[in-house]
Amino acid sequence: MMIRTTKLLSLAALAASLAGCAASAPAIRGLPPVQVTASGETQPVGTNRADAADDPAIWIDPANPNRALIVATDKKAGLHVYDLAGKDIAFTQAGLVNNVDVAGDIIVASDRNDEMSAALAVFRLDAATPAITALGRAPAGAGEAYGLCLKKSAPGQPITAALIVKDGTVRVGTVGIDGTPTFTVQWEHKIPTQSEGCVFDGDTLYVGEEVGGIWELKPDGKTATARMVAPVDNQRLVADVEGLATIDYKGQRYLLASSQGDNAYAVFRLPGVEYVGRFAVAAGAFGATKETDGIEAVAGNFGPAFPDGIFLAQDGDNGALAQNFKLVRWDQIAAALGL
Repeated sequence: MMIRTTKLLSLAALAASLAGCAASAPAIRGLPPVQVTASGETQPVGTNRADAADDPAIWIDPANPNRALIVATDKKAGLHVYDLAGKDIAFTQAGLVNNVDVAGDIIVASDRNDEMSAALAVFRLDAATPAITALGRAPAGAGEAYGLCLKKSAPGQPITAALIVKDGTVRVGTVGIDGTPTFTVQWEHKIPTQSEGCVFDGDTLYVGEEVGGIWELKPDGKTATARMVAPVDNQRLVADVEGLATIDYKGQRYLLASSQGDNAYAVFRLPGVEYVGRFAVAAGAFGATKETDGIEAVAGNFGPAFPDGIFLAQDGDNGALAQNFKLVRWDQIAAALGL
């Protein structure tokens, strides 16, 4: 009887284990991605046992382009600063900040502390110390602030931000940092359903509608001309569409998107948004990435570990530890995709 009971318990445990694996596996798988592995990872965010890590940005030292820092959100608590070895070197409490981007030494994050009134939380980065100083909150209209990205601009130029309200409302405007921060809306557009990820390519804005796909928005007076350029098709993109990023490589600009539904990333060639391929970050010296929200990518020589650029992805499942961010060599991704 003991042997039979043990066998039954073992079979039950095996069945439960297999059921758990099936439950955690993607329900839909898109086109097979090429496999790469992470070359580093950050220390976990401070909020444990929660969906907390969300969005990363990369600050590049204007005096030394080979030096960079990572600014990333713990959307339950505030902002972390990491070095490229993944060490957590600064933190500032900011409550519910969701997406983040940097322009020079200015950090801007979508502030969700009031779900009825959107705001931009604005900070200054002291990279030498390092430290983050809060400059204040800029009111940004009705709704819950969700996605955010900044337009790349020359030093001294106005900071242009895109704020994505959770219901899909897109507001693009300038961020003022003299005194109390301000946000002056230049144009606005409504995407049909919940949206978050965004990235600028010049004046063109790409926005990820989570269950719909990637929209291309071109400003047109007080609104924008909108075109769906990469729909969720369960081939290239599997819902939810999350973080977006661009990177320049060998004279070509690419748009990257988190295909969260099957733990992969889609790559498109700009400006035509032509599909190039997909990749996934598999387990190696560091863990695989799963259920990625925010991503970032930047070209450049950041030393032997990242000689040709960095791809950075939020990892929604970091095992027993709190969520974190994985760093991948861009040249590894480019080689795997044949770029």
